Amino acid sequence: MWLLPPLLLLLIPGSSAVITGPEEVSGPEGSSLTVQCRYDPGWEKHVKYWCRGAAWSECDILVRTTGSEWGVKEDRVFIRDNQTTHTITVTMEKLRQEDTDTYWCGIEKSGSDHGVTVKVAVGPVVAQCRYDQRWEAHVQRWCEGAEGSGCTVLVHSPGPEAKGKRSAVYLRPEERVFTVAVHD
Repeated sequence: MWLLPPLLLLLIPGSSAVITGPEEVSGPEGSSLTVQCRYDPGWEKHVKYWCRGAAWSECDILVRTTGSEWGVKEDRVFIRDNQTTHTITVTMEKLRQEDTDTYWCGIEKSGSDHGVTVKVAVGPVVAQCRYDQRWEAHVQRWCEGAEGSGCTVLVHSPGPEAKGKRSAVYLRPEERVFTVAVHD
């Protein structure tokens, strides 16, 4: 009877995960995003991978290691396995809003692989600009280039909202704030 409690503790699943990672990460469109997943010792020589898809069984592998510490790049995704710190580092470059999805850090093994989900969210670049009360009656502009005549106006705000080809301005006059969202 004294052996039963310790035996039951050994049979409880999920007491420790082989691989862990952040639940969610986010970044602005056009930038890079880095995710780090950690794994338990003993899995150093196994292939690690980064795949996309909500269902583990239908996950599309975007990039995988060779079982060594060398980094591997496929398209806009880079993966590296640091076997000393037991860390898988994945970098997604030139983020697009359509990259928003569920991804997995995975470790190949015989039978069912080990994996952890990571939700990735990509949004537009957003800038908030505050202005003084004396400028309330003026048009707010978002432009690129040098000040003055060298500035090319991308979008301006004659009303509460204005949309350009790659950007939009949203005015909140009561707070004297205009928000600019830039997207690819």
